[in-house]
Amino acid sequence: MSKPNKEQMLFMYRKMVEIRQFEEAAGKLYQSGQLPGFLHLYIGEEATAVGVCTHLEDEDYITSTHRGHGHLIAKGGKRDRMMAELFARTTGYCKGKGGSMHIADKDAGILGANGVVGAGIPLAAGAALSAKYRGTKQIAVSFFGDGATNQGVFHETLNLAAVWELPVVFVCENNRFGMGTPQHEHQRVEDIAVRAPAYDIPGVTVDGNDVLKVYAAADQAVARAREGGGPTLLNCDTYRFRGHHIGDPGTSYRDREEVQEQERQRDPIRRLAQVLIDEEGVTQKELDALETELANELDEALDFAKNSPEPLPEDALNDVYADGIQP
Repeated sequence: MSKPNKEQMLFMYRKMVEIRQFEEAAGKLYQSGQLPGFLHLYIGEEATAVGVCTHLEDEDYITSTHRGHGHLIAKGGKRDRMMAELFARTTGYCKGKGGSMHIADKDAGILGANGVVGAGIPLAAGAALSAKYRGTKQIAVSFFGDGATNQGVFHETLNLAAVWELPVVFVCENNRFGMGTPQHEHQRVEDIAVRAPAYDIPGVTVDGNDVLKVYAAADQAVARAREGGGPTLLNCDTYRFRGHHIGDPGTSYRDREEVQEQERQRDPIRRLAQVLIDEEGVTQKELDALETELANELDEALDFAKNSPEPLPEDALNDVYADGIQP
């Protein structure tokens, strides 16, 4: 298994903590009525985004989902501009018009979170086609959930990406539930990776809550894509510790003890912390100091968002594109 060095592991730990802190803060802000819109938290799934995105260059692309904050931070999204977007302020990535489910930053290769199930899959293939056409070494990664693998666009895109040998990695974040429906009730296959051989591409299943295992699997998939070998389907077995969205307690379709057991045994941050302490000589005091540093940065990001201007009514007419329509 490809293993990162100490510095890389500390970087991944940092990124996972950044995501966890952001999501916990966003959840509290939403519940206190300070944030508009909808909110889907990524708490518990941090290892998948970080394990994959650690291999990506700035110019590489990702497409995201309705649960996209983790992907954006892992790819280099700034928490101050993300928080401003959640507050619907003009300093947000999309000037406050996108909100939680539609944050994008083309300069960082973030082609957008997306509220439509599976919609990011063909967008990633399009970005990969562009890179191949231009002869660059860029690749694209598409993140999506288990429910999206039942969409026709999933199968159509995997087929076309395989035929054209596109530099794209398809990452299924299988958190075992499509909203409130268990995976076994919406598809017959237990291992989503078995769908890959139908398109003659590799399919790999890994523990999506172990960042080191995700890192190793992504290492091979990204290298294959970058070297012209074509796509790979990664099925990351993960688990969200919160409900489908902020208003969903997640207890009507999941056993409370199951959730608690997942949090105790499979928290990706705790698991990497233990490796750093046991194998790399990092102390708990050092990890605590890092978390305090990141918490202070998040406080600054929150102040930035709250003190940023709200959009004016006339801003609704800006950044809107429609062919043949005169203002």
